[in-house]
Amino acid sequence: MPFTLADFDYALPPELIAQAPLAQRSASRLLVVDGDRRSDSRFVDLLQWLRAGDLLVMNDSRVLHARLLGRKDSGGQVEVLVERLLDHNTVLAQVRASKSPQAGSRLRLEAELDVEVLGREGEFYLLRFAEDAAELIERHGRLPLPPYIERQAEAPDELRYQTVYAREKGSVAAPTAGLHFDQDMLARLREMGVGIAYVTLHVGAGTFQPVRASKLTEHRMHTERYDLPPATAAAIAATRAGGGRVVAVGTTSLRTLESAALDGGLKVGAGETALFVTPGFEFKVADMLVTNFHLPKSTLLMLVAAFAGMEEIRSAYQHAIAARYRFFSYGDAMLLHRRRE
Repeated sequence: MPFTLADFDYALPPELIAQAPLAQRSASRLLVVDGDRRSDSRFVDLLQWLRAGDLLVMNDSRVLHARLLGRKDSGGQVEVLVERLLDHNTVLAQVRASKSPQAGSRLRLEAELDVEVLGREGEFYLLRFAEDAAELIERHGRLPLPPYIERQAEAPDELRYQTVYAREKGSVAAPTAGLHFDQDMLARLREMGVGIAYVTLHVGAGTFQPVRASKLTEHRMHTERYDLPPATAAAIAATRAGGGRVVAVGTTSLRTLESAALDGGLKVGAGETALFVTPGFEFKVADMLVTNFHLPKSTLLMLVAAFAGMEEIRSAYQHAIAARYRFFSYGDAMLLHRRRE
């Protein structure tokens, strides 16, 4: 029987939603899931679950200051959340306003930026900036914390809502599994012989969009851009040849790897993906997954259920709630082994 949206629902006490990061990145807890076996651990103990010859694949995308507030020509308030950069001065964005802005109108953002509304693409708007869009967004915009964090972004978030290895600007949400790693931990992993490689997937605002279709086959993912460098593909091949395991750090890294392998092999270079992973998906690249806890009824919860097993994830989430793990972007982490057939 096909899965429905209700199969991925669970009750989460609101106080378990982490509203701020811990004092230290690697101080979070780690729930390890390997089939029907679970272990409560600490994130710093991740090294005990890895071995020399394994390879961590991380998403090096950097979060933009993608949230901008302002007014329409008519004077009405508007909130813009940039979805993606399209070219030098054009972006795709969500626009929230009491009345939808029309093509040809202008928005005045952060009291300084005049932006032209070019038109719509589905639920998004095409906006044109007067100059370099990425530079203007970074200078005038605000860090877009997820909607379930019930506060405005503060100075510490500028560091803590970015991974320590973030470098390629383009995301509107952090690849949050990577937030647990600090430079000391990365150095210790390298010292023990664990390889580290990078992919880039720019997370879009669609990551926060709920699945509205009760039948999963009716849901359509937003498209996101990714890049798989030749050096990363070579590192994966070398890991395989040496008997090591490929460990995806975050669902974005996992989706990049599996998108690049859809046609067989591992296709290097830039691409776009709307890959929707649900139970029954055949994983070709990743052996393990480092991830956070995900929202009820979300595509990310469906992905981890596909990876580790539906019943295994249900049981793990029940355990995590009972054990008072911290959930979502600033919360605790999981280490999942791929389900054995």
